[in-house]
Amino acid sequence: MKTILLIDADGNSGLAALLKESGRTVHSVRTEKEASSLISVADAVVMAVPYQGMLNWQTELTAMRKTPLFWYCTEQQLPQQLDWGFSLDGVLFPSMTAAELKHAFQWGQRVHQQRKRWSDERDQLLHRIEERKWIDQAKAVLCEIRGINEAEAYDFLRKQAMNERKRIGDVAASIVKVYQLIHG
Repeated sequence: MKTILLIDADGNSGLAALLKESGRTVHSVRTEKEASSLISVADAVVMAVPYQGMLNWQTELTAMRKTPLFWYCTEQQLPQQLDWGFSLDGVLFPSMTAAELKHAFQWGQRVHQQRKRWSDERDQLLHRIEERKWIDQAKAVLCEIRGINEAEAYDFLRKQAMNERKRIGDVAASIVKVYQLIHG
C-alpha cells in the first residue's frame, strides 16, 4: 500500500508525517467531498477520527469505494461494548512504529481481500438462489400449462435456454413473468 487517504478530523494527528516517513504517499482530507475526489487513487484509507465519527465515515467511504479501511485509535477511554463497524480492516495506534504500521497494513490488506472474496461468494450464492426460485416457478407453470412432469419441464427449460443462447434462469424468469401477465 503506497498511497494512503488519511481522514484527519482535526489535522494534528501526526500520523501523516509517520506515514510519509515510511515511504507512503499521503493525501490528507477532512471532509467527505475531499475524500470522494481522492479515494480513487488510494490503496487504503486511514481514519484519524474520534470513535463516535468512525462508523459514519465507514458508511460513507464504503459507499464511495471498497478499499482497505483502518482506524487510527487515539481514544483514552473506549466504551465497554465496541461496535467496530462492518468494514474495518485494522486498527492503528499512536505507539506503533513504522515497521508495526507496515505489518498492520499488510494484515489489513489480507483481511480486506478475504472479506471481498466472501462478499463475492455471497452475491453469487444469492444470485443462484434467486435463479433457482425462477426455475422452480417456471417448472410449476410448465407442468400446469403443458401437463408434463417436473423432469420434462426442466428439460424443456434447458433446451429453450440452449436454443435462445440464454441462461436457464433468464428463460425461466421470462416464462413466469409472461404467465403472471396473462393470468395475473
